[in-house]
Amino acid sequence: MALQFATALRDALISQIETVVGASPRLQIRSGAPPATPADADAGTLLVEITLPADWLSAASSGQVSKLGTWQATAAASGVAGHFRLKSSTGTTTYMQGTVTATGGGGDLTLDNVNIASGQTVTINTFTLTQGNS
Repeated sequence: MALQFATALRDALISQIETVVGASPRLQIRSGAPPATPADADAGTLLVEITLPADWLSAASSGQVSKLGTWQATAAASGVAGHFRLKSSTGTTTYMQGTVTATGGGGDLTLDNVNIASGQTVTINTFTLTQGNS
């Protein structure tokens, strides 16, 4: 049997993401596949970097958190979005990474259009994380 956690524990666990990462982290959208682990060097071309709000995740509910505020910036380069990296506010530590696809494509983060042009405004409409083991 797989482990099962009470909702209170799931909420406590997923709430630690914002606590550990800290206020105003940087979300980078990059081309290509993500590196093997968050500890590995950046890969792909940096298409856009968004400085997230100081309070960037909602309060946990039923083991989920979602983005708060506006996640938007101007693209610095052109390319096809392939992965994201969530970094500290200084950009020196990578805490999380995942795939990027168009909405409905099954990526960890979805955009309405993964074809990014330099100078275009890129907006993250939705971002939700779910703690497992329910």
